[in-house]
Amino acid sequence: MNNNLKQFRWYNIALIAFVSVWGFGNVVNNYANQGLQVVTSWILILALYFIPYALIVGQLGSTFKESQGGVSAWVRATTTKKLAYFAAWTYWVVHIPYLAQKPQGILIALGWAIKGNGDLLKGVPIVYVQLMILAIFLFFLWIASKGLTTLKRIGSIAGMAMFVMSILFIILAVTAPAMTGIKLATQNITLDSFIPNFNFTYFTTISMLVFAVGGAEKISPYVNSTKNPAREFPKGMIFLAIMVAICALLGSFAMGIIFDSNNIPADLKMNGQYYAFQMLGDYYGVGNVFLVLYAIANMMASISALAFSIDAPLKVLLGDADKEYIPEKLSKVDKNGTPRNGYILTGILVSIIILIPVIGIGDMNSLYNWLLQLNAIVMPMRYLWVFLAYMMLNKLSDKFQSEYKFVKNTKLGFGIGTWCFIFTAFACIMGMFPNVPAFTSDWYFQLTLNILTPLVFVALGLILPLIARRGNK
Repeated sequence: MNNNLKQFRWYNIALIAFVSVWGFGNVVNNYANQGLQVVTSWILILALYFIPYALIVGQLGSTFKESQGGVSAWVRATTTKKLAYFAAWTYWVVHIPYLAQKPQGILIALGWAIKGNGDLLKGVPIVYVQLMILAIFLFFLWIASKGLTTLKRIGSIAGMAMFVMSILFIILAVTAPAMTGIKLATQNITLDSFIPNFNFTYFTTISMLVFAVGGAEKISPYVNSTKNPAREFPKGMIFLAIMVAICALLGSFAMGIIFDSNNIPADLKMNGQYYAFQMLGDYYGVGNVFLVLYAIANMMASISALAFSIDAPLKVLLGDADKEYIPEKLSKVDKNGTPRNGYILTGILVSIIILIPVIGIGDMNSLYNWLLQLNAIVMPMRYLWVFLAYMMLNKLSDKFQSEYKFVKNTKLGFGIGTWCFIFTAFACIMGMFPNVPAFTSDWYFQLTLNILTPLVFVALGLILPLIARRGNK
């Protein structure tokens, strides 16, 4: 590569990765699950999982320069075309629950921006709420099919604004006791307050931690644009881990200042971000200024993420479609380059995820929490392919050359990849057990959906090649 193109330094890589991987919601959701005990969980997950994961991505991106970071391309190069298809399929299909939840986030943010509270949909039957959410999704599905990019540009600005607001929250919350004289919401903090109870319930929450730190494969295209990647890329990843650790640890402690770790509100996952900024506004005497700014930024970022996540994963699946596995009708595009049948399939699957829970989940908060948990179950499934590719890369080390290597010992590299693979799979399986009172009707209903959804996704992935084979004949 021309040295003039290698403009990125380690701090550029760290900042790009940080904006891609981290968000304020990661702090809120995991604090809601574990309280102040999450501080120790963050330390463990960063040291034992996130740092190896990020450096693994660096080696894969450096090895397969031509793939521009495509996970399916990594799998194809190290295994078979069939497994590469399943990697691409997984990357697309795990976004279905994500697309089902984003319209919820848009409505919630809109309510806080307009009314200054979470009561916009209070008292509205859940069926009507879900029909509104479905209408929002279908509208943006139509927008995305037109190939409009304005929303994505707006979302980039809003996403950066959310990043700034998240850092601002940590600074203002941590300094609030000294600046405003408020008392800590969590009283009697001792060392035991930070030590998790490593029981069954605890292990059902680790999928949310894995979900929070995932997505580092997005930065792999920048490995070979880095000056001296063998030295500066890992340095950037280590600095990324330090930034994530600071935000996770200080953010969790800041949540403990505002919310009692021993008495966490039931709707903290859904409304916690807004409560936090509203309370900061009260502490510093500026009313709802912080709240409204954050709600608007979050709403615009959610709109952009919805449009982008309809389009981009589908292009990953269909862009390099092998007719042996993808039916020709599914990958066929119109005059605007839009795979209309792919959009229709997306619309059908997301509509099912939006509407089916109405049968057994009776309120907005429970529905929000379930969809968030479902995302934490299925989203990490795509990381499994990253670790499989890395394991095979070490097994076939004589065949591939890389400017940057995470570890030079291939047996150790294979072992690290195996650990990350097993840990991810374990987190996904444990995440299937709902965080609601056990053995109730709600628990059984959510558990059934949590198990069936990934199985249906896998089954659909198995059916498509059969349809393609029949069409080819």
